[in-house]
Amino acid sequence: MLPLTTHDWYFLSGFGGAAVMLPIALAITFWLFFSFSARIAALWVFLIVVASVAVAATKVAFLGWGFGIREIDFTGVSGHTMLSTAVLPVMFYLILLPAPRVLRTLGVLVGLTVGLLVGLSRLELLAHSVSEMVAGCVLGALVALSLVLVLIRREPARTAPYRIAFSLIVLAVALHGLRAPTQHWVTQVALSLSGHEHPFIRARWKANHSHERTSTLDDSGHAAHYGV
Repeated sequence: MLPLTTHDWYFLSGFGGAAVMLPIALAITFWLFFSFSARIAALWVFLIVVASVAVAATKVAFLGWGFGIREIDFTGVSGHTMLSTAVLPVMFYLILLPAPRVLRTLGVLVGLTVGLLVGLSRLELLAHSVSEMVAGCVLGALVALSLVLVLIRREPARTAPYRIAFSLIVLAVALHGLRAPTQHWVTQVALSLSGHEHPFIRARWKANHSHERTSTLDDSGHAAHYGV
């Protein structure tokens, strides 16, 4: 693991939450509409929504019914990792729109790298297992690269590079560390659908006591020893 302090890992993790990434994704939607077309903006929204639903579905399946893969310690795709790996490469691509294609490609690689670092922070902070982090990286990268492959074949109809860069960077800095109670919402959905009073938790599930449940769950999302 990289020689970073716990504070550093929390700092990195603070970029990956839904309260940070989703507003940036919304701003990206606007700039895609402005620079390219409504169709490409809609494609971006579709990709983000599908990936987010997939993440939520894996978590609901575990929390509500205990569905997971015990052999690889998988209880749900890492949402922080998926969002950061999906959003940041596209963010850097748009910021570098006026630059040569090679620099835009480099920007995508930087975004993927930062997304990977966010994933590693979730692993280091014990919020997710390796399999959950890797699944988040793969899913997020598929979202980002799917869109970039579309963008790279088109020249923007118009650009506003300074405004794009300013708006996206300011959002990332201003929202850093904010948390949305997504884990609580997902848990409530899982319990409502399954009819159970308490969610499944990782520790007992790993010990094969899947029928014993507890309501001990940290809504901050940083206590995955006991949740997802």
